Amino acid sequence: MRRLQVGVMIVTLCASAAACGGASDDDANAASVPAAPLTNPVDPATAGNIVGRISFDGPLPQPAVVRMDSDPNCVQLGVTITDETLVVGSDGALQNVFVYVKDGLGDLRFPIPSTPFVLDQEGCRYVPHVVGVQVGQSVEILNSDPTLHNVHAIPSTNQEFNTGQPLPGMRHTHQFTTAEVMVPFKCDVHPWMYAYVGVVDHPFFAVTGADGSFRLEGLPPGTYTIEAWHETLGARTQTVTIGEQETGDIAFLFPA
Repeated sequence: MRRLQVGVMIVTLCASAAACGGASDDDANAASVPAAPLTNPVDPATAGNIVGRISFDGPLPQPAVVRMDSDPNCVQLGVTITDETLVVGSDGALQNVFVYVKDGLGDLRFPIPSTPFVLDQEGCRYVPHVVGVQVGQSVEILNSDPTLHNVHAIPSTNQEFNTGQPLPGMRHTHQFTTAEVMVPFKCDVHPWMYAYVGVVDHPFFAVTGADGSFRLEGLPPGTYTIEAWHETLGARTQTVTIGEQETGDIAFLFPA
């Protein structure tokens, strides 16, 4: 009887200690990662900015019409939905470009935003189409449609996930643990639905809007490599130096 009791105790202890192996690898890795700082290390009295504009060099593209007939819940009467792969304004302004500091911040570490970023599924599209978040920041994927969506993130270095959201109002929250530009998202139910998430370990990133402009604020004086990424046109980089309270101005031109 005593041997049986000892055996039960050993099994119980093993189950609570990751099968007698102590802490899991994930627990050990999490313990070795230092906590994010609570305050911004940049002195606001000396901080500068980088601003710019991104343009498309070529004939004005005509976006293709997105057909959603396969799901009646996605069809909006009288509304024409166009593809967001290449959105260019009449003056050549290039939209949906992810711009970020690729190099130059050294070992500086920054607080993680406490507010989740919401990636919505609305009108059977991901909204916004291109986004940026910090490592460790919560990304909340919301289903605002009265139909089934399947959120499928396909990163290269972060953890892949694939989750269904059959009801409106459902949410899935995820944190990326490693910087990665970019993480593709798709919906396995609606093949026209896709988005891209840029994950960086600092707050200096932006996504161009309809006017093609971007602004990176609050940078310490220094020399930086700035990268601009577009889903079909690729990535381009430039180097810019800013002094105390200076604003550097750069422009990117993407050829057709």
